[in-house]
Amino acid sequence: MQSYGISQGKLAAAMGIGASNVYRWANEIRDPGSETVMKILEALENLNPDAATEFRQLYMNPDSETGTESD
Repeated sequence: MQSYGISQGKLAAAMGIGASNVYRWANEIRDPGSETVMKILEALENLNPDAATEFRQLYMNPDSETGTESD
């Protein structure tokens, strides 16, 4: 999300959580749960709708990037 000017700290602040949580997700140390993914999306919508759109495409529908379909 850096390309949208959204730092880990800024996302954490928008979500009301510690930056260490965002660090863990960004560095694939821990995956966010489904409820958290929705909170990330909500925070991104508030910070930058374009970033939210990209997140939705990449994280919530990873097959769309490769053009493959899930069975």
